[in-house]
Amino acid sequence: MSNILKISEAASLALHAMIVLAKNREKPVSVKFIADELEVSANHLSKVMQRLVKSELVNSIKGNGGGFKLALSPGKITFLKVYEAIDGKFRPSGCLLSKNECEPEKCIMGDLVKSVNTQVELYFKNKNLDSFLKDKGEKQ
Repeated sequence: MSNILKISEAASLALHAMIVLAKNREKPVSVKFIADELEVSANHLSKVMQRLVKSELVNSIKGNGGGFKLALSPGKITFLKVYEAIDGKFRPSGCLLSKNECEPEKCIMGDLVKSVNTQVELYFKNKNLDSFLKDKGEKQ
């Protein structure tokens, strides 16, 4: 079954990888460790991690015992920052067909699409790695 909410695989990987880094922030974490934790391709994850480094959300530590660490405290990294580092600026649309002229009263979906996008944007703006871990009862 397909999800109604569409987030790119790369952005989803980035969000999940950042949670792994936040849980293991005492030392650098390898791509292999993250890939094993998430049960995903290390090759694809490696490309995502490089984009997170480029966006200055993650630091890359080279050499033996190297890996990746958060560049900022988990409380300063919102889901929106992670999403936008991978997929670019969040630009919600009120129409499934991405038409500007669609009006809620004429749209088959009413204002549902706009409402869902607004909820996702607010969630991503207000949820940071630290608050996510606290909500899940994870160690800080």
